[in-house]
Amino acid sequence: MSTTTSTTLTFDGRFAREFEELAVPWQAEEAPSPQLLVLNERLASELGLDPALLRTPEGTLMLIGNRVPEGATPVAQAYAGHQFGGYSPLLGDGRALLLGEVTDIHGRLRDVHLKGSGRTPFARAGDGLAVVGPMLREYLVSEAMYAMGIPTTRSLAVVATGRPVRRETMLPGAVLTRVASSHLRVGSFQFARVNGDTELLRRLADHAISRHHPDAAKADQPYLALFDAVIAAQASLVAQWMLVGFVHGVMNTDNMTISGETIDYGPCAFMDAFNPGAVYSSIDAGGRYAYANQPVIAEWNLTRLAEALLPLLHEDQEQAVALAVESLGAFRNLYSTAWSTGMKSKLGLGAEARDDEAGPLVNDLLAMLEEGQVDYTSFLRGLGSAARGTPDAARTMFTDPGAFDAWTKKWLALAPDADMMDRVNPVYIPRNHLVEEALGAATAGDLDPFHRLVDVLTQPYTERPGLERYAGPAPVDFGSYRTFCGT
Repeated sequence: MSTTTSTTLTFDGRFAREFEELAVPWQAEEAPSPQLLVLNERLASELGLDPALLRTPEGTLMLIGNRVPEGATPVAQAYAGHQFGGYSPLLGDGRALLLGEVTDIHGRLRDVHLKGSGRTPFARAGDGLAVVGPMLREYLVSEAMYAMGIPTTRSLAVVATGRPVRRETMLPGAVLTRVASSHLRVGSFQFARVNGDTELLRRLADHAISRHHPDAAKADQPYLALFDAVIAAQASLVAQWMLVGFVHGVMNTDNMTISGETIDYGPCAFMDAFNPGAVYSSIDAGGRYAYANQPVIAEWNLTRLAEALLPLLHEDQEQAVALAVESLGAFRNLYSTAWSTGMKSKLGLGAEARDDEAGPLVNDLLAMLEEGQVDYTSFLRGLGSAARGTPDAARTMFTDPGAFDAWTKKWLALAPDADMMDRVNPVYIPRNHLVEEALGAATAGDLDPFHRLVDVLTQPYTERPGLERYAGPAPVDFGSYRTFCGT
């Protein structure tokens, strides 16, 4: 039986209190033998919580919801959503709970959320559980994204439950404790709209404005301004994914946040060889969420948000649609500007470089990388050396370097800034073969490879001696790579 305990961390239950229609009170399943596997001490301190407390048996129980902190009100959140294009009017947290909100040391309201905490009323046929490997994957990749400066949910802890979980085989169970600006999603608004609850829709929008996009409150049309702010946030976010070669893998509308943070790291991966059609998710048979499709899918998801918001945009349906269409029209330019500005920086050219010069250089380069099946991350990092007059690191990645030589001549004529390149081209990303190595070892009880990889990824732009194996592409025998949601 879950009990309440006092800690130095005081929770609030704002979402549970203000949105009873979207919050089902629930308790995490009791873990038979909980063991703390990894704790993000810096994040804990940022939340105002003593890491030493969390490392105690009592603190570990709090991290998985088996001891409910003062003020916490665990709830499973309801939402709707389009999953792989198919609409479901009721999805919700099938294996997750929102413990509540905390105010961090900077005065920001943050959600503390559990993943893998057991079946809820939204679980459908699922068991509500999670296993060690996928939960450690989310910890690792979300913290790598944070270190690269990309908006993301954070990972506070992973706790092994001591409960075996059946997947393809029996695997050790675990709970992830996740932190986010909020868990409001496009699907949250879709739920209010499909139920015809305009009052709930308005309260959700007001909540999103106050929590994430406060400038919208000052606009003549606050709900349209909210929509514009979400469009801008998602255009920027997806451009940042694309710039580092990140493939989310499951861009359903219930996985698109109103805050503009990356959420849900199930079947995700970073590209090795540059491939616009890269798909790593085992459940994405049609390639809907392939690397190159991500901007298109983001726009599609935002269109679904527009449909949900129509009653707030104007009382006349036709005028509401016209306003939404006009706002949506800004997405492509916002995304293209963010992408092209980012690519200029990755090539050391800066925002002031002329588009008619930089654009063809970028297009020609990506075509060369695709044709040569060149490692995306290693090449762009190595290109910084070429800007310093030593091109071999990048040049030798091509079987036939003739095209590279011709391209480099045009690029060097624009005087690229190598230091700028090093600031935005990571040396270290969560390489797929290293992630699998670390997760395999952790599942077998050895966390050392995982901790080493996390440590490397905390400084992605700083090259350090002795870490060469973390910077290189996958070995030839690694083969095709597939990831799984873990459900």
